[in-house]
Amino acid sequence: MHRNLVASTLLAGAALAVLAACGTQSKDGKESAVTASRAAVPTPERKTVQGLPGMPPVLDPKDVYAADRPNRLSPVVKDFPSRVYVPNTESDTVSVIDPKTYEVIETIPVGRQPQHVVPSWDLKTLWVNNNRGHTLTPIDPKTGKAGQEVEVHDPYNLYFTPNGRYAVVMASLDRELVFRDPHTMKQVRTEPVTCYGVNHADFSLDGRYFIVSCEFSGELLKVDTEKMKVVGQMKLPFEGAMPQDVKISPDGKRFYIADMMADGMWVLDGDKFTEPTLLHTGKGCHGLYVGRDSREMYVSNRGEGSVSVFDFTQNRLTKKWHLPDGGSPDMGGVSADGKVLWLSGRYDDEVYAIDTRTGTQLARIPVGSGPHGLAVYPQPGRYSLGHTGIFR
Repeated sequence: MHRNLVASTLLAGAALAVLAACGTQSKDGKESAVTASRAAVPTPERKTVQGLPGMPPVLDPKDVYAADRPNRLSPVVKDFPSRVYVPNTESDTVSVIDPKTYEVIETIPVGRQPQHVVPSWDLKTLWVNNNRGHTLTPIDPKTGKAGQEVEVHDPYNLYFTPNGRYAVVMASLDRELVFRDPHTMKQVRTEPVTCYGVNHADFSLDGRYFIVSCEFSGELLKVDTEKMKVVGQMKLPFEGAMPQDVKISPDGKRFYIADMMADGMWVLDGDKFTEPTLLHTGKGCHGLYVGRDSREMYVSNRGEGSVSVFDFTQNRLTKKWHLPDGGSPDMGGVSADGKVLWLSGRYDDEVYAIDTRTGTQLARIPVGSGPHGLAVYPQPGRYSLGHTGIFR
């Protein structure tokens, strides 16, 4: 009986082997390797990014803006009232707009020549850059109240390292990058630069370096974040170049630099830091703002009163919206739900609200004199890299 059981087992195994072989044959009798090859391929591991020490982990290596989806507000800001904060450079004030009514609901006195309203790395404070007043005015976005000014020399613009360790002041006329404590603004290190007019920047996918535009000498800098040192410098290949806003592509492979004299965006490989190419957008190309789905970027053309739309997936410009009655669209940001693009009208003392689906002008709001780097707040994201709101 035992012998019969063993024999039966062997026969059953042989039959299964034959059935398995039959199952891998094609109609012409040739064996298919599809099943075997699928089984042999290991499940691909999600690529991880070795970021700057202390930086929050990259959510998606293919999209640096993955945390910026519509209304995905951090617990830190979810109870803050939605407002648009507009620094008026010649009025020395900040106009506060209610985005639901398109009306100015408050005017806050600040220091001399406020240039940008900048969300702090921890999202808790809005810093007004009083460039000629040599101060920063903190605003509590929960209450809308301004606090005591902090002395900071030549704060044209303000950024934060991705790990939140330092604030980086763009001291344009001083020709310096000044690394400071992000809370007290106490000076930690100063990096002198040889270009003129450092003004805008953005960080690489891993946060280990950032690209800086030099407005008055037509140059770009590459800065090592951890070492706080300039490691690269180049002159843009356009006579009279005047680079402005800087933004990285969702996949982290390219930087876009607006140039108001070249009337377009420079497309730069930040890792290689080789000569960039120019993509024409419109006269006075100035501000760059990525949409909530990471597919499109809105480009303000200040010199012709228009907004160009660049599609990252198609790698081309797809639309151009012209403001009714013209205008001077400058700096701004996208609403938390992604439906409205807000831009200051630098030379027209007004602010524009634009529908991001159709390009329709929703509102044209009178503000103070010389409105510049307005901040839409709050916005989605885990932390702020500065300027008028670069969130990751």
